[in-house]
Amino acid sequence: MDDESTDEALRAIAEPRRRAILRLVAHQELPAGRIAEHFDVTRPAVSQHLQVLKDAGLLIERREGTKRLYRARHEGLAPLRQFLDEMWAESLDFARRIAEGERGLSDRQSEAG
Repeated sequence: MDDESTDEALRAIAEPRRRAILRLVAHQELPAGRIAEHFDVTRPAVSQHLQVLKDAGLLIERREGTKRLYRARHEGLAPLRQFLDEMWAESLDFARRIAEGERGLSDRQSEAG
């Protein structure tokens, strides 16, 4: 996932209703009407949220007759998770170096021990 795609995915999940939609369809496929029942907004507003999630690669739409069924696209979430995991690992490494510095340990001493 390139930086632009990562940014688009982060913008998509920044909105609480979109995160809630992803939770709803994480393990089941639901029609748009059933998704809309969970929110206090109009169906067109829910449709816009679904479109943003689809455009970000986080949602799959499947048509069955006149119904549109939605489910989370787990492959779309994997690169976002990798980005967050890398950020977390870097933060933990930074915290470790600070803690070791406060104890008077060098990187060489911590590797030997």
